[in-house]
Amino acid sequence: MEEIITARELSELPYARFLRPLDGELSYDGDYTEVHLEAAEFDQVTANGSRFSESAMTAVTFTGATFDRARLDDVWISRSRFIGGTWAEAQLLGVTLLDSALAGVQAYGSHWRRVVVQDCKIDSLNLRGTNLRDVEFRDCDLTEVDFGDATLTNVTFPGSALRRARFTKTVVKKLDLRGARELDIAQGWDALRGAIISVDQLAEAAPALAQTLGIVVR
Repeated sequence: MEEIITARELSELPYARFLRPLDGELSYDGDYTEVHLEAAEFDQVTANGSRFSESAMTAVTFTGATFDRARLDDVWISRSRFIGGTWAEAQLLGVTLLDSALAGVQAYGSHWRRVVVQDCKIDSLNLRGTNLRDVEFRDCDLTEVDFGDATLTNVTFPGSALRRARFTKTVVKKLDLRGARELDIAQGWDALRGAIISVDQLAEAAPALAQTLGIVVR
C-alpha cells in the first residue's frame, strides 16, 4: 500500500485557516464542519449520529463518550485521549490520529478508510466486525486489540508493537505485518491466511502456529 501522507501540525491542514472553536455542546445528530475542539474535557457526552467534516481535535479528553453511527470525514486528531465509550458502526474516512491514547473503546462494526494512527497507545480496543481499508498503524503500541470478525484490506503496522492481539475469524484481504516491531497474537493465527509476515516473525511465531495446527514438536 502506498504510504498515506499526513499532516503533523495543525497549520499544515488545508482547511486550518477556516477552523473555528466549537459553539455550544456536542449533541446527538450534530453537524460540525471546520470546527476545532481544543484543550477540552468531555465526560459521558452523547453524540450519536453526529457528523464531523474538515475538523480538528487537539488535546481533548473524551471519557465514556458515545459516538455510535457518527461520521468523521477528513478529521485531524492530536494529543487526545479516549477513555471507554463507544463508536459502534461509526464511519472514519480520511482521519489522522496522532500522539493519542485509546483505552477500552468499543468501536465494533465501524468502518475505517484511509486512516492513519501514529505514535499512539492503544489498549483493549474492540474492533470486532469492523471494516478496515487502507489503514496504517505507525509506531504505535497496541495491547489486547480485538480484530475478531473484522475485514482487513490494505492494513499495515510499520514500527508498531502488537501484544496479545486477537484475530479470531478475521477476513484478511490484504494484511502486511512485516513492519511490526513486535508480533504477539493471542488468538486467530488460523484466520490469517494470506497475511504477509517476515522470515524472522515466522521463526518467532512457529510455536504458536504449531499449536494452532495441532503439530507436536519433540
